[in-house]
Amino acid sequence: MSESMPPPAQEIASGYAIEGPALELGALLWDGRCLPGAPIRIPLAMLNRHGLVAGATGTGKTKTLQLIAEQLSANGVPVFLADIKGDVSGISAPGRPGDRVAARAGQVGQEWVAQGFPAEFFSLGGIGPGIPIRATVTDFGPVLLSKVLQLNRTQEQSLGLIFHYADAKGLELLDLKDLRAVVAFLVSDEGRAELTGIGGLSAATAGVILRSLTAFEQQGAAEFFGEPEFDTGELLRTAPDGRGLVSVLELAAVRDKPQLFSTFLMWLLADLFHDLPEAGDLDQPKLVFFLDEAHLLFTGASPAFLESITQTVRLIRSKGVGVFFVTQTPRDVPSEVLAQLGNRVQHALRAFTPEDDKALKATVRTFPNSAYDLEEVLTALGTGEAVITVLSESGAPTPVAATRLRAPQSLMGPVEAEALESAVRASPLYGRYAQAVDRESAYEKLSGREDRENREDREEKEGKDGKGEEGEGAAAPSQGSLVRQVVGSGVFRSLARSVGTQIGREITRSLFGTTRRRR
Repeated sequence: MSESMPPPAQEIASGYAIEGPALELGALLWDGRCLPGAPIRIPLAMLNRHGLVAGATGTGKTKTLQLIAEQLSANGVPVFLADIKGDVSGISAPGRPGDRVAARAGQVGQEWVAQGFPAEFFSLGGIGPGIPIRATVTDFGPVLLSKVLQLNRTQEQSLGLIFHYADAKGLELLDLKDLRAVVAFLVSDEGRAELTGIGGLSAATAGVILRSLTAFEQQGAAEFFGEPEFDTGELLRTAPDGRGLVSVLELAAVRDKPQLFSTFLMWLLADLFHDLPEAGDLDQPKLVFFLDEAHLLFTGASPAFLESITQTVRLIRSKGVGVFFVTQTPRDVPSEVLAQLGNRVQHALRAFTPEDDKALKATVRTFPNSAYDLEEVLTALGTGEAVITVLSESGAPTPVAATRLRAPQSLMGPVEAEALESAVRASPLYGRYAQAVDRESAYEKLSGREDRENREDREEKEGKDGKGEEGEGAAAPSQGSLVRQVVGSGVFRSLARSVGTQIGREITRSLFGTTRRRR
C-alpha cells in the first residue's frame, strides 16, 4: 500500500487487505485518481453470502458478472449465468487485446492475459441455442407455476389442491396437457366429488386456470415442461483441468417472456436447495448463481412466493451456494431479500427524473456510512466503475470503495453462432437431454379412464352370466371382479410403478411446492 496515499484512501484500502484466496475486482478510486496500489478484493469464502450487482442500463453490469465468473472458474468454483442479451457466450473464448483493454489493465494494475473458460450452453426447452433444460409440471410445483400464470392467491391455493390430488392418485403431471386434463376432470360430472372433502374446485377458478394455461402454451411455453427432466446437479461440475464449469443459460430467444424465464431460474435454485446436503462454512462455494433481471421475480409476486424466495436465499448459503441478484436498483429487491445480500457492486445510477432522484437517494441509504458523497459519486461513475462493499474474512462489511473494475480476460461479446452450436453438440449432456420424451402420464390415464371402466363393467357382467347366481358361485366372481378393478385401475398401476421405479417417490413438497426427488 502506497505511503503517499491520502489517509481516507489508506483506511478504505486496509479493509480489503485479504490474506486468504480472493477475487480481484479492481483498484480504488479516490479524488478522481485510480490507485493501482489499493486493490479491491472479495474473499472467496464469502461468495456464498450472496450479493447484488446493480446499476443503470449500459453501466457494465454484464461485464462485472463476466469478470467475477472468470475468477470463480479459475478457482475451481462452478458458475451459473443467465444470458438475457445473448452476449455472455464469449466467456468460452479468449478476449481480444486492444488499446482500451491495455489502458484499463494498466490503470488497475492488472496483468491481462487473453483466455477462455470451460462453458456449457443451455436453453429453456430447446428454444434457442443450447442443451434443452426441461422440468416436469409436478417438479415445478404450484407456487412457481402460479407466478408464471399470474394467478391470484385464491387461484394459487386451488392449483395447490389440484397438485395434491394428482400426487395422491398417482397421476403424473409431466407436461401442461397433463395438468389441463386433471383440471378438466375435477370439474366434470364424474370428478367433481373428488375434492369435496378438502375444499373443492369451483368451475370459475378452473376456467381461469385453463385459460391461463392455454395462453401460456400459445407463447411456446409447452416446450419447457416434460421429460427428460434436467438434473440440476449438472451445474456443479468442474472441467478436467480443475476449473469450474460455467453454465450459460441462453435466454435471448425467450427474453420476451420474462415471467417465465425469471421463475424458471428460481426453480433451478429451489431444486438445488433440496438436493444439496448441509455444508456449513466452506473455503469456497460449491456454486455461484447469478439471477439477471431480478426485478422480474418480484413484480406481481404473491406473499407466498416472496416468502419462499426469502427462505431459499437465507437457507441455501449453508449448502455452499451463493446467489447474486442482478438488477437496476436495490429497490427492485424486497427488503427481506436485500438483507441477506452481504456483497454489493453498485454501478452508476442516473438522476434525470424525480423518480430517478428518489431511487438514487434510496440506494444511498442502503450503504454503510462512507467517506464518499455517494449521491455525487454514483451519478459520476463511468462505464466499468462501481461502488463496492463486501464481507471481509471475519464477516464484517468492508468500507465502501469506489472502484475501477478489471477487464474480463475472455471475449466481451458473443461467440459466433457456428461455434456455439458446435459446442452444444459436442457436450456429453447433449445426448442425454436433447430429445424430448412423452411417456404415459395423467393425460393418457384420464383419457383412457372411460374405456377401462366400460371394459371392466363388461368383464364383470360376462363373469356373472357364466357362473350363474347360486351361493358361493355368485360370490366368487364378485370378489374376483373387485380385485380386477383395483389391480387394473390406472391409479393402482401408477402407484405400483411409482414404488417400483422411483423407490417410493416422496410427495412432500418444498418451500416452492416443488417435489423433492431422489436422484
